[in-house]
Amino acid sequence: MSKNKFFIPFILVTSLFFLWAFLHNLNPILIPHLKKACQLSDFQSSLIDFSVYIGYFVIAIPAGLFMHRFGYKKGILLGLCLYAVGDLLFLPAASDRNYLLFLTALFVTASGATFLETVANPYIAILGDKESSEKRLNFAQSFNGLGAVFAPLIGTKVILSGIEHSKQELAAMNPGQLNAYLQSEANTVKLPFLIFASIVILVGILFLLTKLPEVKEPDAGTHATKFSFRIFRYSHVKWAVLAQFFYVGAQVGVGSFFIRYAKFVVGMPEKQAGERWAYIAMGGFMAGRFIGTFLMRYIRPAKLLSLYALINILLLVVALLAKGDIAVYAVMAVPFFMSIMFPTIFALGIKDLGEETKLASSFLVMSIIGGAFAPLLMGLISDKTGSMQTAYIIPLLCFVVVLIFGMKGYKIVRTDFAGNGD
Repeated sequence: MSKNKFFIPFILVTSLFFLWAFLHNLNPILIPHLKKACQLSDFQSSLIDFSVYIGYFVIAIPAGLFMHRFGYKKGILLGLCLYAVGDLLFLPAASDRNYLLFLTALFVTASGATFLETVANPYIAILGDKESSEKRLNFAQSFNGLGAVFAPLIGTKVILSGIEHSKQELAAMNPGQLNAYLQSEANTVKLPFLIFASIVILVGILFLLTKLPEVKEPDAGTHATKFSFRIFRYSHVKWAVLAQFFYVGAQVGVGSFFIRYAKFVVGMPEKQAGERWAYIAMGGFMAGRFIGTFLMRYIRPAKLLSLYALINILLLVVALLAKGDIAVYAVMAVPFFMSIMFPTIFALGIKDLGEETKLASSFLVMSIIGGAFAPLLMGLISDKTGSMQTAYIIPLLCFVVVLIFGMKGYKIVRTDFAGNGD
């Protein structure tokens, strides 16, 4: 197919990168907000991340198989439908102040996002020359960065009330006053999620009316791709899945507890912390995507990935040991260097796989479950030690694994695999 024929599909699929960023980047707002509205511990509030990323783990393989059988377009449409349903479930969850229903809504929304990511990442990677797949995927992911800025910004303005009562003040309220306050906090999620659902439905209609080319990988039709662990005969796939697991754990952990971290370290109010995360941290994340894409013209993707992982390890050492504003700004600098990691690991992990690209994509998306466990560990550390600062040891350790992948794990080595031969 000609490059011109790829242009409109590229633009449409790239829009999905912006869309699902709202799900992930609202979590740093939802965690402190629902902790307050539903009166949760740090560990309980971390189940917000767990519900999202367990959805990726459960749905990733079915999404890949669905995509392989029915194609990219139907995968996108099903993903958008699930996403919209999940958003709409936030309305009854808020009305009943039902934390379990909130978690269910997040799981359903994440299931839709899983379809979108399973489809969009490999689709973008193969829409053009193989040699430029990392740069093309980083460019598309740059629009994910736009969503990463707007989600916490909108969440801070619309969802967070800025009213933060102490335990003593809450204890002094009578039951009626307490219930009214908590319900008013829960209700703030209704309007934004109704708007998100409407946007997703409109995007779905646009995809329904647009013809997308079903691009074939170089080896398409030579093998029937079924669910199989044989894909792990390629060492770079194994390493990529491992690196993606730990990278997403680090990304989610750093962002999800930032408002709590800033409160613990310098006593920063929730709205101020949310705005700084949106403008500075996520602004840096978005800028990092564009700058990283440019730098890949001159620096090999694996080498840049290693450099950025090392810098983040050093920044988190500062975040763990320093006091005052320097610690907070060290955490806010981390997203700039995280910016290229997901798409670069993804593109390196599916390199030269032909028709097996779709199955490898499913495993890579499934590895996003790392985002479920890192926050749980951080919540446990915070609850046990009383220090949210200490909990940031978890993302630091995660970046060590990313560093190893960037240094040697990305290299393509095919090994023998027990089972049926080729």
